[in-house]
Amino acid sequence: MSLFHPNFAIKATVKLIGKLQDGTVFTKKGYDDEQPFEFKIDEEQVLDGLEKAVKNMKKGEIALLIIQPDYAFGSSGSPQEYAIVPPNSTVYYEVELLSFVKEKESWDLNTPEKIEAAGKKKEEGNALFKVGKYERASKRYEKAMKFIEYDSSFSDEEKQQSKALKITCNLNNAACKLKLKEYKQAEKLCTKALELDGRNVKALYRRAQAYLHLVDLDLAERDIKKALEIEPENRDVKMEYKILKQKVREFNKKDAQFYGSSMFAKLNRLERARTATSKQEPVPMTIDSKA
Repeated sequence: MSLFHPNFAIKATVKLIGKLQDGTVFTKKGYDDEQPFEFKIDEEQVLDGLEKAVKNMKKGEIALLIIQPDYAFGSSGSPQEYAIVPPNSTVYYEVELLSFVKEKESWDLNTPEKIEAAGKKKEEGNALFKVGKYERASKRYEKAMKFIEYDSSFSDEEKQQSKALKITCNLNNAACKLKLKEYKQAEKLCTKALELDGRNVKALYRRAQAYLHLVDLDLAERDIKKALEIEPENRDVKMEYKILKQKVREFNKKDAQFYGSSMFAKLNRLERARTATSKQEPVPMTIDSKA
């Protein structure tokens, strides 16, 4: 990672001019004795297209950006400082990256700071999850895990704190992946949580949900039954068991339809014919004695 690259920054400072396709200026920041513009990365303070571009710039670089509507103001348009941006507008920016503040890496922190940083990222993820921003929340949980991934130097108390954070972050991230329909990833995250706490009902419950979507009904049933052994009155798990039973009934019905279909009947007749043929007198085999 370059020391002059803001991809892992927490704040960027820029000068910029935004224009419409006809050259109309709709925003200008950092010019004419005005203070440069500062914004936090991953906080939705600027357009998606602008943030993505700045994250890939180097300090001191000047870039000319063309941002399509989906990454700009979309189909609704937007009133800006100097002009209104019409709906579905492609916009043009001239951006100079003046400076950025890097986010500290885990190796820059002592142990208490690592745990504190992980906890902060977890809370940021929780806040994003509550407002339905599941992809961004998932990234926060992943960042939290990086701070406490290696805890061999932690004290016993710190290891317990780290373990609790790991379980929570993996489970919360699994909830994000379920919302995003990334079921295999959800299953893996729940498995990681269960490696730390094999009797975690929430992990078993969410992994069962993932297995249901992956149509692995046997594994889903195994997790649900184990969760019910631990918490027999857990309403969410009991409801998931009902869903599982309904899925099993549906699959059994489909199987019955398939085996009763004319296609299967034809296959069955062919198999019987092959069996009858195999009962005929075997034809003597010959070998080549010239070899």
